[in-house]
Amino acid sequence: MGRVGKRYAALLEKVDRNRSYPLDEAVKLVKELASAKFDETVEAAVRLGVDPRKADQMIRGSVILPHGTGKSVKVLVFTRSPEEEKAAKEAGADYVGFEDLIEKIKSGWIDFDSVVATPDVMPQVAKLGKILGPKGLMPSPKTGTVTKEVGRVVGELKKGRVEFRVDKTGNIHVPIGKVSFEPEKLKENLLALVQELLNLRPQSFRGTYIRKIHISPTMGPSVEIDVNDVLRTIESMR
Repeated sequence: MGRVGKRYAALLEKVDRNRSYPLDEAVKLVKELASAKFDETVEAAVRLGVDPRKADQMIRGSVILPHGTGKSVKVLVFTRSPEEEKAAKEAGADYVGFEDLIEKIKSGWIDFDSVVATPDVMPQVAKLGKILGPKGLMPSPKTGTVTKEVGRVVGELKKGRVEFRVDKTGNIHVPIGKVSFEPEKLKENLLALVQELLNLRPQSFRGTYIRKIHISPTMGPSVEIDVNDVLRTIESMR
């Protein structure tokens, strides 16, 4: 690690880098590591044992966090159906349209966090792949954002549904709340994420699936969590 500032160095002293912490202790510690003047996001980084180069091990999905992310999410919906447009607006969608929104995005407008589309408009929406794809905003059947149930999906996104996709190094990064959240809420959000990852474990995979779990505030160091403690907690909830 390169040179770090005095503030960050002081925070590092609070973390034992050679230890994986029990879940409850890790969540309490990550709140202590937040020192910025804003409400920092708590992010979970999960290292999986999968090989993303293999099609059947490309882990991708979404999870509804029980307590949301603490962030207001702007949702855009592509549809030309009057019924779906009404359902989207009633569910709280921020932008609803079709060709008008496509042209606006082509001009460089990206003022939204999630995109939902009905199947019939996807041939046209697919043309935005080079713009939306790199930002992780492209609607996909795999994450449920290409759907005929627009109202339901928009409602879930507004409540705290987040999408994830394993990167080329086998890691998944997901925001699980804010440091202002009560420890129990951060814990429950993390457990929901890990449970969904377990649900997505490829049947053909052999070996250690979840290798490491870290959580960290936006401006602070990460804390490693004891994976076995997390798995035991999930098992006890069944």
